Amino acid sequence: MANVSNTRGDIAGHPDVPEMRDRYARMLGDRDVALVDGPVFLLGLYCAASPWILHYTSNQSALATHNLIVGIAICVLALGFTTNPARMYGLSGAMCAMGIWMIVAPWIVGTRPDAGVAVNNIVIGALTLMLGFVCLAASAKNKPRM
Repeated sequence: MANVSNTRGDIAGHPDVPEMRDRYARMLGDRDVALVDGPVFLLGLYCAASPWILHYTSNQSALATHNLIVGIAICVLALGFTTNPARMYGLSGAMCAMGIWMIVAPWIVGTRPDAGVAVNNIVIGALTLMLGFVCLAASAKNKPRM
């Protein structure tokens, strides 16, 4: 039987450590904004559910449907950022555009929105715009220069 009581807990002396580090770096793809994917997804979920959370589905039915669709689109972008970041971070500008649209949507899509509805969409839009800029900055930073 082999003596395993004298083994160390780390693998620093293992001959494959440099190769494992390189492979891990390739798999991550130098993603600096891996922590942004979760908040973007949660923001999309809140955007989709906010008409029912704030109870304006009866008096603003068009805006409720609008927030549901835009929230689902934000969630799809977040899932794309997570699953295929090299391709999807190019769509960070689209997320910025959705943020701007969410800010002005209560007055374009809705009919005489009250202050709560307007503030909700402004906050969602501002957060979407801010997170879109973070993703846009990270994708511009990680682009290979020619």
